[in-house]
Amino acid sequence: MVPHLVTALSGPLLDLERRLIDATAQIERWFRLEWQEHTPPFYSSVDVRNAGFKMAPVDTNLYPGGFNNLSQEMLPLAVQAAMASIERYCPDARNLILIPENHTRNTYYLQNVARLSVILRQTGLNVRLGSLNPEVTGPTKIDLPDGQSLVVEPMQRKGRRLTIGDFDPCAILLNNDLSSGLPEVLKDLQEQTLLPPLHAGWAVRRKTTHFAAYNDVVKKFAKLLDIDPWLLNPYFARCGEINFQERSGEDCLSSNVDLLLKQIRAKYREYSIDETPFVIVKADAGTYGMGIMSVKDASEVTNLNRKQRNKMSVVKEGLEVSEVIIQEGVPTIETVEDSTAEPVVYMIDRFVVGGFYRLNKERGRDENLNSPGATFRPLPFATSCTMPDCDQAPEAAANRFYSYGVVGRLAALAASLELERTDPDQSLYG
Repeated sequence: MVPHLVTALSGPLLDLERRLIDATAQIERWFRLEWQEHTPPFYSSVDVRNAGFKMAPVDTNLYPGGFNNLSQEMLPLAVQAAMASIERYCPDARNLILIPENHTRNTYYLQNVARLSVILRQTGLNVRLGSLNPEVTGPTKIDLPDGQSLVVEPMQRKGRRLTIGDFDPCAILLNNDLSSGLPEVLKDLQEQTLLPPLHAGWAVRRKTTHFAAYNDVVKKFAKLLDIDPWLLNPYFARCGEINFQERSGEDCLSSNVDLLLKQIRAKYREYSIDETPFVIVKADAGTYGMGIMSVKDASEVTNLNRKQRNKMSVVKEGLEVSEVIIQEGVPTIETVEDSTAEPVVYMIDRFVVGGFYRLNKERGRDENLNSPGATFRPLPFATSCTMPDCDQAPEAAANRFYSYGVVGRLAALAASLELERTDPDQSLYG
């Protein structure tokens, strides 16, 4: 069932959506040519915000952990997309190790692992779960609430190959974002494909690097459609050497917040948008909605109380925050079941395979929804993400979902550029 969308259907966004629908043939050819030049990530998920006057990605995850939130109808498309990706890396592949996060008692996350395992097995692969957790010393069975069970096993390094006993895979798929560092056991593997590559992990990756690549992608795309890139692109800036506990780096943070707010106000005046500009300050690396705050005035980042400083100081795995991205805040006009909502687009390879709405009754339209209280509702992308209906209004479900899929693919293309540019073996890209 399609969630009912409650949206303020007016303003520039409808014009933007209409352009996307009318230019479908151009857009699909453009993507096809771009993917000939760039290799997509094995999988990704993109948080999209629909403001009614612009539609933009606000985060791109290369280790998506919500496959359990996708609709059952999307499975055939996901399997087909996974087949296409596996054929690129290991056309003769028989075995694959899937490495999940270490917090193996989070049942919601483990249901994601189970769903992902089903998708991979349907491609013709034997799949076993390998753990980076040193506490896993033997096969460990984990029962799930729905009656399924998973077995997580320790891995061994044999020369430059990674195995589970005699199980020797062609490919290793990480569903662990490596926030705590790059494990030695994964370094310098040969004749085995690690997906995504090590430098995609948060120990190395930075959100500002991704959005710099996205900026390049969207400029090119906007020129194709003759539109303002800002309609698909959030402004951003970066501050390094931040220490929230010691209150160092506040001048950098304050000046960049002020500059971004001025740029946003100018755009709001250009488009006659009656909104209060805001920015999101968040850690430049990491996930799980940690280390994030919404700011409407530069003074707010120079007068943080102890509780706020503590909140901003650490992210997943207890890592200290020393670099932040200041990103244009994109309010959401979408609500589902009386909750503030935002779509999350899921991709395998270059294909949109599904998505869901993240809902949060506790948060406002200008706040981060990836926080306590969030719930999820599937979107039936499997039949509508690439099939806009030109005879319907732009806000019709099939057309709005198509627009989300376009934004998701732009972000995935940016991720491919990002990984190329940050690859330690630059010779691969000449």
